[in-house]
Amino acid sequence: MISFALTQEQETAREAMRNFAADVLRPAAREHDEASTLPESFLAQAWELGLVPTQLPETVGGYGEARSPLTNAIVLEELAYGDATLALAAIAPAAFAYAIADQGTDEQKRAYLPAFCGSNFTAAAVAIAEPSPGFDVAAPQTRAERGKDGYLLTGRKCFVAFGDRAEHLLVAARCNGRSDLFLVPRGAAGLSVSATEKNLGLKALPTATIELDGVPIPYGNRLGGDAGADVQRVVDHSRVALAAVLTGLSRAVLDYCLPYTKERVAFDEPIAQKQSIAFRLAEMHMETECCRWMTWKAASQLEQGLEATRSAHLARLFAAEKAMWIADNGVQCLGGHGFIREHPVEMWYRNARTLGVLEGVIAV
Repeated sequence: MISFALTQEQETAREAMRNFAADVLRPAAREHDEASTLPESFLAQAWELGLVPTQLPETVGGYGEARSPLTNAIVLEELAYGDATLALAAIAPAAFAYAIADQGTDEQKRAYLPAFCGSNFTAAAVAIAEPSPGFDVAAPQTRAERGKDGYLLTGRKCFVAFGDRAEHLLVAARCNGRSDLFLVPRGAAGLSVSATEKNLGLKALPTATIELDGVPIPYGNRLGGDAGADVQRVVDHSRVALAAVLTGLSRAVLDYCLPYTKERVAFDEPIAQKQSIAFRLAEMHMETECCRWMTWKAASQLEQGLEATRSAHLARLFAAEKAMWIADNGVQCLGGHGFIREHPVEMWYRNARTLGVLEGVIAV
């Protein structure tokens, strides 16, 4: 028997995030997008939700609840329904914290995770994407050369969320023929961070490009120690999270267009009654539902410890393509109003395009 019913805990989490998105995220989204800034007050407010420490071990100060990628996907969809940019900002540090919780050594967990269980927002970043053409997450051009006292990291990373202020970075690099992850402190010699990037969408989310010019890293800063880390697993979690965010954005577009097309009158009847609009809205709904089920399938496989690379990749790929299509049709449903800032659809269109090219920014 297959059931899509949520548990009581998941229903409670969804309702709480839905209220937060409606009360905090949606009203503030346009202002932050226009200003391309993310106030510290918002980060503090989002941190109070306890999204990260909830699923960290009690031994490091967390709440000790079992990691649930499925619950996190549900939460992310609701937050992104309010605003995708602010949802990413609220959950971005989780990519760093969860990677250490899942694959770090006991020493690494004790050293880094307590900071994510405190009352103040902790900025940390995962650096996976690279600006090179044809970038492949399985074969990064960034290199980690093994030396006498540790590793030397050389390369370039882009779209590093909170790279402008992160105290610690988790950098993907190729080492001895395989992709690995390395913990890099902000003050490391040879590390430089660019000014905040200017992007098409997600304008309020601070992202940066980082340069690594022979950055020395101790052996103990290799995630997972001598055993190394499964970078693909981190990417799988990130892809599922991005699919959840894209699903929430798609739902927001649809729910905004429905009442608009029912109220907008052309040639003496609401445009929602015209087949070209009605069929388009119906297909937008179907594609959004498909995005959710594919996301939940991949999240469920991650939660069960199963191989999820294929399903995570397909969920993100499908959600990226369909969210862009839905956002484009949302703009068209509003006609000329779709291009003006009085309505949020043009902002969601830009965000959908930007979300579609991301890797390794967040995680479930």
